[in-house]
Amino acid sequence: MSRPGNTTHVTDSTDSVDASQGVDTTEDRSDRGQPRPSGLENTRMPSAAERTRTLVQSTCSAVLLVPGLDSAGSDQLVPLSRSVGPDGDLFLEFPADSPAVRAATHAQDDELTAVLEITDVAPVSVPHRIRGRARVFGWLTCVPGMAGPGRMLLRLETGEAYVDDLWGTESVEPEEFRDASADPLVCHEAELLQHLHAAHGEQLGTLCGLLGEHAEAGCSAHRPAVVPLALDRLGLRVRLCEQDGRCFDARFELPEPVRDVTELRHAMHTLFEAAAR
Repeated sequence: MSRPGNTTHVTDSTDSVDASQGVDTTEDRSDRGQPRPSGLENTRMPSAAERTRTLVQSTCSAVLLVPGLDSAGSDQLVPLSRSVGPDGDLFLEFPADSPAVRAATHAQDDELTAVLEITDVAPVSVPHRIRGRARVFGWLTCVPGMAGPGRMLLRLETGEAYVDDLWGTESVEPEEFRDASADPLVCHEAELLQHLHAAHGEQLGTLCGLLGEHAEAGCSAHRPAVVPLALDRLGLRVRLCEQDGRCFDARFELPEPVRDVTELRHAMHTLFEAAAR
């Protein structure tokens, strides 16, 4: 069990960090400028397989990349729905006349490789809004008779997957992906973050008080804007943005992993109580 509001790590998105300040920050950034953990933090974190599975089962935008279909419009390669089977394979529904269905039908017994690419965008306005991407590589086949009229179900037999997100870049083996579970808040995260941003801005601002030794460096006299960036069963990540454009992330662990929205409400209440003391 963690102390409510335990700050597991702070990451900086500026070009330099003053080590004399004693702030657990890092200059590690993705090529898109996202603050990244340095790998030195002692934190509970979801596995790469869980993060990938969560993105696949989320409502994030996705596109199926198939060799030879470069000329097809990206809107034609967006699945109407996606799900994960018990063996870890992906099932993607497309219009029956889509380029992806035609390619899979034409391939028949030949192996047709494909990649499902998922892009995760923060549901609230924040600098560096793209939170991550996942790519699932595999082999594409048709599954006739399993979709409604005018539609076709495609099966992507899962090979290796990669996730590049706020935690870093990692690969995921097929067995790891199969055995992982999506975060229990995946269907509610966007709505919850939007609600926190719209209705609990003052309480979010009090989280600066939980930064401890980071507070002086991270939360100046002019309190930075605190934007809820990501939420999962283990904690809340916020992005703090100064008036001069400097941004850094802080992640606050929940007392215990939550299993549903009801448990999350209690955990957030405890977190905000700790910040208000």
